[in-house]
Amino acid sequence: MSNNRNRPTVLIAGAGLGGLMLGALLERQNVPYTILERAPAVKPLGSAMTVGPVLLAIFQQLGIYDDLLAVGKYMTHIRMHNESLQPLKPTDYTPVEEQTGYGFYVVARPVLYELILKLVPPRRILFGKKVVSISETDNKVIVKTSDNTTHEGDILVGADGAHSTVRQHMYKVLRTEGNLPKSDQEDLTFSCTCLVGQTRVLDPEEFTLLKKPVCQFLSVMSDDKPYSWATFTTSENKLAFMVVNYLGTKSSKAAIERRQDEGEKEEWGPFAAQAMCEVTSKFPVPIGDGTMTLGDIYDLTPEDMISKVMLEEKVFETWYSGRIVLLGDSCHKLNPAGGQGAANAFHDAVALANLLYAMPTTTFQDITQIFAEYYAERQPAAKESFENSQLFGKIMDRGIGGVIALFFVTHTPFWLWKILLGKTVRFRPQIGYIQAIPALGSVSPAVSPSTEKARVMFERLQEQSAAV
Repeated sequence: MSNNRNRPTVLIAGAGLGGLMLGALLERQNVPYTILERAPAVKPLGSAMTVGPVLLAIFQQLGIYDDLLAVGKYMTHIRMHNESLQPLKPTDYTPVEEQTGYGFYVVARPVLYELILKLVPPRRILFGKKVVSISETDNKVIVKTSDNTTHEGDILVGADGAHSTVRQHMYKVLRTEGNLPKSDQEDLTFSCTCLVGQTRVLDPEEFTLLKKPVCQFLSVMSDDKPYSWATFTTSENKLAFMVVNYLGTKSSKAAIERRQDEGEKEEWGPFAAQAMCEVTSKFPVPIGDGTMTLGDIYDLTPEDMISKVMLEEKVFETWYSGRIVLLGDSCHKLNPAGGQGAANAFHDAVALANLLYAMPTTTFQDITQIFAEYYAERQPAAKESFENSQLFGKIMDRGIGGVIALFFVTHTPFWLWKILLGKTVRFRPQIGYIQAIPALGSVSPAVSPSTEKARVMFERLQEQSAAV
């Protein structure tokens, strides 16, 4: 709903899922914004992801819920196996429908990206705009990009990923001032690497599991190797996959770059991905007659659709300073085993958009206030998701922690499992300035202060409009 109030100009660094979602939300409230993307074009890679109860009411509000159902594959269980392909107790996600009124859907990451991209007019995204410098005046934030152009706004949102240039700039300033917490000065570390991708379109007559209307999410935990792997079917008749290597020690991007400077072999890029494919090619997968391997799946996959990534894990303490605020992986990086990384980025975008909608003026004081409210709502929720993701990540780990976590999951009574699932779907915020979707299910959504604040403003403006 539009209104005649003075609105802030927002610069968004990064056209990933979080940045796009924020753009889509600002588009709905007529806030002027520009998305600055460093790449000349976005080519979403990766595997597939689950979209479920914590997001689907938002998708309904944005009018893309039916589109999501059309491209997603309904998921009810994750079926785990040992390396001999003997089945273990599956994890059952069906209780969430009674708890929330929604189920889970597996959707290819590039397909989800295209779904959100349709909500953002092309003129709003500027490609080839790598941020090279950021400065602030009394009333503006100024961003200079690699093509020697300058962009001004009232607010800069860093949605540029785990190794955010915006965060690095902000932290450099705060460190110089002596205002950066010690934990935020430490390297962003990882102890796992991951190979992800998805095959070309396959023939369901040859791969009959593709015919099943429910997603076949099949995982394998090695008996004696530091690996776990999973495959899942998509509605496009593709097999998506994820192979996790548990390193046993922590490293960081900075440490890797130092080793490469000293002449060690390349650990990232196409050659590194291919090397990991070769190491894992003989690992069995529970598809067909049991003779299929990961190597067979790699052979069905276009080379440019396989990538190797670091699985960093951290929730940063500092999310904003001055006219700059962080969103998504820039301020919290979660293990993908919990399936909550994108959901948290979307929730960040919703909270920030709600608060921008309700912001009375564009003064620095009001900007600082909404940043503080955004942090107070989202940082504890991100920490809770971080802990949940760590638990799910440990289930796949082959260390003693993984053995304990797996025993816990496979021996948990169903009534207790339902309680644990209920806790993971508590955070179900909505867009406060779009007509609300009635809450369903037995688990009430946690209160979202930003949603309530925007809802009050939305209803007030509706009343004023009706009175004219």
